[in-house]
Amino acid sequence: MKVYEFIKGKRGAIGIGTLIIFIAMVLVAAVAAAVLINTSGFLQQKAMATGKESTEQVASGLMCTGVTGHKNSNGLDRIAIYITPNAGSAPIDLKQVKIFLTYDGKSAVLNFSKVTSETEGSGDIFNVNDWNSADNSSFVVGIIQDADKSLESGVINKGDIAVLLVNVSAVFGGEIPTREEVTGKVVPEFGAPAVIEFTTPAAYTDEVFELQ
Repeated sequence: MKVYEFIKGKRGAIGIGTLIIFIAMVLVAAVAAAVLINTSGFLQQKAMATGKESTEQVASGLMCTGVTGHKNSNGLDRIAIYITPNAGSAPIDLKQVKIFLTYDGKSAVLNFSKVTSETEGSGDIFNVNDWNSADNSSFVVGIIQDADKSLESGVINKGDIAVLLVNVSAVFGGEIPTREEVTGKVVPEFGAPAVIEFTTPAAYTDEVFELQ
């Protein structure tokens, strides 16, 4: 009888030990599952944010639709760069845009100066008063097409067309003669830049002419 009771007590002890181990395993599994769920949720949110930023970076940007030049008696002294957003682009703040220009081994970086409404509906883009605000380190934004009036605050979005007024004679310390190559780009805060590349005409026969 004593032997039976002894064996019965040992079985109970073994059962309690097994139960403790089982509970410990469940707790460990629960903790591990909670960590995995939290980690996967964080990674999912991070991936979504990164994907959104990547899509915005790839889809957004500016496109150069043309460059018009103006000459004085000595050569090319001003250029007007026409830009519009890429298809599917998010709105772009032109106050954060920079223009990079290279000519004859010289490079210049131009920053935003102001927005002028004088260009809207103007027949002569080179005969507006606000050209005076375009100097050796800055450019002026002109409005060509702006249905929602966003360009008035310096933001270009879908359907808008802006013109960037650049005084190249001030930027490079003199007018640009014939047969000279000028390159550059209009770089927004995010997205693809608009490319500028042209060669001045072999002869300046007109006061205003297309360059790109």
